[in-house]
Amino acid sequence: MGDARELIMLVDDSLANLLVGKEALAHAYRVITVPSASKMFELLKRYKPDLILLDVNMPDMNGYEAIEILKDHPDTKDIPVIFLTSMSDTIFELQGLDLGAIDYISKPFSARLLKKRVETHIMVEKQRKKLQNYNENLQGMVTEKAQTILKLQNKVLQAMAELMEGRDALTGNHIERTQIYLEVLLSTMIEAGVYQEETKEWDIDLLLQSAQLHDVGKIAIQDSILKKPGKLTATEVEEMKKHVIYGVDFIEKLEEDEEDSLFLQYAKIFAYYHHERWNGSGYPNGLSGTEIPLLGRLMAIVDVYEALISERCYKPAFDHQTAVNIISKGKGTDFDPVLVDLFEQCSEKLQLSSSLNIEKEK
Repeated sequence: MGDARELIMLVDDSLANLLVGKEALAHAYRVITVPSASKMFELLKRYKPDLILLDVNMPDMNGYEAIEILKDHPDTKDIPVIFLTSMSDTIFELQGLDLGAIDYISKPFSARLLKKRVETHIMVEKQRKKLQNYNENLQGMVTEKAQTILKLQNKVLQAMAELMEGRDALTGNHIERTQIYLEVLLSTMIEAGVYQEETKEWDIDLLLQSAQLHDVGKIAIQDSILKKPGKLTATEVEEMKKHVIYGVDFIEKLEEDEEDSLFLQYAKIFAYYHHERWNGSGYPNGLSGTEIPLLGRLMAIVDVYEALISERCYKPAFDHQTAVNIISKGKGTDFDPVLVDLFEQCSEKLQLSSSLNIEKEK
């Protein structure tokens, strides 16, 4: 029998990097080491790798030139590409993402980091292929099959969330917890009949899944800022704020193929507006009051609540009641006063959800 393991193509002009990379991955994957982009294209005539690790700085043809050719050819355009780069500037990182790379790994890389990034992206790709296969056969499927697809989609999102949080170890399971608290606040709002005109057409299941992408833009923030153990400088704060813009850019690229996706429409609102504040003091646009979409106003509350009750390197975790008091003080300034009233009403449910989640994580 042939080797059924996934095939990784590692392209780098450095023999040392090829040896380190192969040693890190060979126990779990089939690995082909390639010294140049031109040699890679020769081998792609015979092999279809599951993932390409592509060095940016190579003689003759660099990684940016190579990925443009890969994405322009029907036989290779869907192969996931991770850039290997010694450049740490966000502009270069975004250039790679714009060209179609799914991630980047800084050099010199550690064997453990390389293994984890590859493992995560292989898992995402497996789920993407499964989801794609289901989508191709959607016509005629019964509701039960449609629900199966939603579950698969959620697994893909969870994998993306793990990837994001793997880069930002300081925030732990922020995405999952925020989603749980949002569901509690949403349920309370709907039961109270508040903002009915805006919520009557909402697809709550899709909405809650899409909330997992509210911080997706952090994937474009440099590690030196994202993982900084101390207080950020003013310049670093401004760069961190750009994660809302990066998040929207990422989601809009997905919308190019799925223009009518309600899921992505929800995700874009969460990503772009969850740092706006009721009195206009937020970002990125300084919107105020009901200029801020309702989904953004909801996420603003649960996002801050989760941050308050969680430990960070720069602060201890506040207890539930202290967090509630802080948010209550922000009524009419930071937060929608109507939603703050609802938040206070469901605070016991939030505390219970928080306690159950903490137990689950232990």
